[in-house]
Amino acid sequence: MKNQTKAIHTPFRRRDAYDALSMPVYNAVAFEFDDAATMSDAFCNRIDAPDYSRVENPTVTYLEHKVKTLTGASYVGAFNSGMAAISNTMMAVAEQGCNIVTSKHLFGNTFSLLTNTLARFGVEARLCDLTNIDEVSQSVDGNTCCIFLEIITNPQLEVADLRALAEVAHRNHIPLIADSTVIPFTETSLHELGVDIEVVSSTKYLSGGATSLGGLVIDYGTTPGFYERVALEMLFNFGAYMTPQVAYMQTLGLETLDARYRVQSSNALNLARRLRELPQIKYVNYAGLEEHPYYELAQRQFGKTAGAMMTIDLESREACFRFINRLKLIRRATNLFDNKSLAIHPASTIFGNFPEETIREMDVRQTTIRLSIGLEDVDDLYDDIKQALE
Repeated sequence: MKNQTKAIHTPFRRRDAYDALSMPVYNAVAFEFDDAATMSDAFCNRIDAPDYSRVENPTVTYLEHKVKTLTGASYVGAFNSGMAAISNTMMAVAEQGCNIVTSKHLFGNTFSLLTNTLARFGVEARLCDLTNIDEVSQSVDGNTCCIFLEIITNPQLEVADLRALAEVAHRNHIPLIADSTVIPFTETSLHELGVDIEVVSSTKYLSGGATSLGGLVIDYGTTPGFYERVALEMLFNFGAYMTPQVAYMQTLGLETLDARYRVQSSNALNLARRLRELPQIKYVNYAGLEEHPYYELAQRQFGKTAGAMMTIDLESREACFRFINRLKLIRRATNLFDNKSLAIHPASTIFGNFPEETIREMDVRQTTIRLSIGLEDVDDLYDDIKQALE
């Protein structure tokens, strides 16, 4: 079956008592067992049965099972946000005295997690240019626990060569971990490109209309000990498991993901091409444009679509604020890949509490506006942007 069909027709792991077509929301904390031995087997992971909803719930495990079916992963863990997925993954692979080789081109809170929070626990973030494989190779040493990146960076839209990074990682017996939020896992197989572990903010494409917060850890089983660490230690000890209500909404969102993504990515490419012609816009940054510096690499790695995020640059920060204030259809809001199109000024919001020098080093410009493209008619989006500029 193709992915779209799998997303709709993946069977329940157990037959529902009332033969519901949609997995019910199990608003239950505890589950009864027939005898003490079965209870012990469930708690010790010897049988596949829910024991306590802080670590396993039927509604959540069904979402995990669907994602496993779609990706071919050996383990999928559902967490209560994208940041929870990232932080639990990092805590599973890192320990005091080790280092994480990564980029300065990261989402603001991810950058803060690696450079501030984990630093207090003795973990070093080694920032290098991930598009320079020689520099990456020189940054990795015997204490490196992983190479971590975003497959298309937010908001710089940089794309690194995953096969080349995987070769460095695997030569040094460490995992390549990728935040793949910008391109849905239904569109490309990152594991075939060498990625060992994916982290995804399911708040974005999966939830559809921004209905719920969630995150996924997708493990392809190529990192010894990782499953035991994240599933049997981090999940239990940090308590960041997804709730059944969120899992239900995101399971429904997953069923329409392919259809929605096709419209959003098509809208983004169409709009990016048209915005290049507007004189008030100094630069349109979208990996699907033929002149983009990473266009060919993105096409090889992710296929013919390039996601639904782009940035535009105006003449000044003040011009950006005026533009955002004049928008009538596009919403002034954070988040990505909502059904509605969204606009934000990253330097003053997502990175607003960072020192100005750090913002410059991260290549986040004061002249940049990030656009998340939704499901509206592309002509209406273009007209709104045009009137806001004029």
